[in-house]
Amino acid sequence: MSELQMVPMTPEGFEALKTELHELKTVERPQVINEIAEARAHGDLKENAEYHAAREKQSFIEGRITILDDSIARANVIDFSSGGESVIKFGAYVSYEDIDSGEVKSIRIVGDLEADMEKNLVSIGSPIAKAFLGKKADEEITVRLPKGSKEYLIVSIDYR
Repeated sequence: MSELQMVPMTPEGFEALKTELHELKTVERPQVINEIAEARAHGDLKENAEYHAAREKQSFIEGRITILDDSIARANVIDFSSGGESVIKFGAYVSYEDIDSGEVKSIRIVGDLEADMEKNLVSIGSPIAKAFLGKKADEEITVRLPKGSKEYLIVSIDYR
């Protein structure tokens, strides 16, 4: 029997996934069941676009519930917020400077399910996160990206 692989998550990410799962089970699932029932009442299901759309939505919701149930069950919540860590680890907020352009950016290294580029949440499996792990402030690093290599200077590390 193979051992289940744990899913790393920040405490905030874990809570967000639990909230999403609760919303899907208590609001979205019952709502789509009602939508299917209403669409069925309109007659012929073969040409009923509302019915097919509701069934597709139901399929998405059930799939997402399965993923979230599994991930929450295998969650390994990692919290470094208590401690003055001086190296980059999971959950770190990292500010870094692009050495070529001088542009400074900030990211947080999180689990795969938490990653969201619009919120500067970067997956621990991404090239930049892998390159940053174990490094300290004021270190220069080279990150291999799909478009070539980039050099960065780590400006600061925080665990809020």
